[in-house]
Amino acid sequence: MDGASATQQETYDYDVVRKFTIAAVIYGLVGFLIGDLLAWQLTYPDLNFSSPYLSFGRIRPLHTSAVIFAFGGSVMFATSYYVVQRTCKARLFSDALSKFTFWGWNLVVVAVVVTYPLGLTQAKEYAEPIWPIDVLVTLVWVAYFINFVGTLAKRKEPHIYVANWFYLAFIITVAMLHIVNNLQIPVNWTDSYSVFSGVQDAMIQWWYAHNAVGFFLTAGFLGLMYYFVPKQAERPVYSYRLSIVHFWAIIFLYIWAGPHHLHYTALPDWASTLGATFSIMLLLPSWGGMINGIMTLSGAWHKLRTDPILRFLVISLSFYGMSTFEGPMMSIKSVNALSHYTDWTVGHVHSGALGWVAMVSFGAIYHLVPRLWNTSIHSVGLINLHFWLSTIGIVLYIAAMWISGIMQGLMWRAYDQYGNLTYSFAETVEAMHPYYFVRSVGGVLFILGSLVMIYNLTKTIRKGHPV
Repeated sequence: MDGASATQQETYDYDVVRKFTIAAVIYGLVGFLIGDLLAWQLTYPDLNFSSPYLSFGRIRPLHTSAVIFAFGGSVMFATSYYVVQRTCKARLFSDALSKFTFWGWNLVVVAVVVTYPLGLTQAKEYAEPIWPIDVLVTLVWVAYFINFVGTLAKRKEPHIYVANWFYLAFIITVAMLHIVNNLQIPVNWTDSYSVFSGVQDAMIQWWYAHNAVGFFLTAGFLGLMYYFVPKQAERPVYSYRLSIVHFWAIIFLYIWAGPHHLHYTALPDWASTLGATFSIMLLLPSWGGMINGIMTLSGAWHKLRTDPILRFLVISLSFYGMSTFEGPMMSIKSVNALSHYTDWTVGHVHSGALGWVAMVSFGAIYHLVPRLWNTSIHSVGLINLHFWLSTIGIVLYIAAMWISGIMQGLMWRAYDQYGNLTYSFAETVEAMHPYYFVRSVGGVLFILGSLVMIYNLTKTIRKGHPV
């Protein structure tokens, strides 16, 4: 390449990708630690330490926000910024916006860590931050949107690869969900009232919360999957046509599924039935995406024997398929009558959050770090160890919650010959105790795997240098 051509060659902004990758690893460990503390608190309530700041009610939303938005959000920023540059052959639209999204998002995380233990929330599932923090989230998200779309607009590659479709849908839909669900009337700097009331507020909240799962934890991470699985397998995606069908079906169907959280409540029956209907329809595109990802390994199955990074990515797709079968099944009213308000729901959520989101994130991070620091991974054996610790931990967790939850539901609706409840509520709690212990142990194994990852990545980064 001559000098003139060399000066025209595009350079990518990997600095912001490195920062978000490191943040994701740190936030992941913190979120997992808080989650396991909560599991042990449910097993042994004295571990609340009689402190309001460490009570279950205050740090439970800290756990969900840490793993979804701090860890998951950082993974999304890191991978989307990396993928959009690589597939568009163009540098990110604005270095200033890239920096703003990184520091703004971290400021959001710090604000949440300070306010939640103080009891300062707006008491909405997955949307707990008080209104000033919500405003900051909106500003960061607008900057993210401009930066991502601006990069697509200046692309040198005429085709927009399907991963970017999923990332863009994730960015746009999360913006809409966040703004509508957080329409508040401020009272002071820490308190506000929702503009919605009663059953309308519940409907909007679960439209938001289920689609936070649908677009933050599914569509966004499917964008990640559609890039990193083919790259790690060194194979083209199995069916590009299927990936497009997968995209449009997910986009159309998922947004309607939220009301299935409100079966047997004050919500009109037709609305929750509509949610269940769309949930069942979601099974087809979800499994289409899973099959597309797994079949990308056609001709490369042998790599699973030697490549633990690929193993992370493939088992995450298996968990994705399992949890997207379980979710539609649990939305059926007769099944929901047993499962609702039980630990079965907790097991379902974590089969998706740990099995799908965390495992596919680990695979992507292991793929990214050597490339971002221009080196080779410190130890493939340690990746293997992390894989087995995490997998065994997840299986213990979700199996314990399935057994506990189904038992719990059956005990709640058991009647004796006189029509009285067979078991008191306290008896159901006592019966769940051993399964809570197993869940907590599963969490410990998962955390040990994360510590192994941090050690491995630290050694990798130290021997490399930033690209």
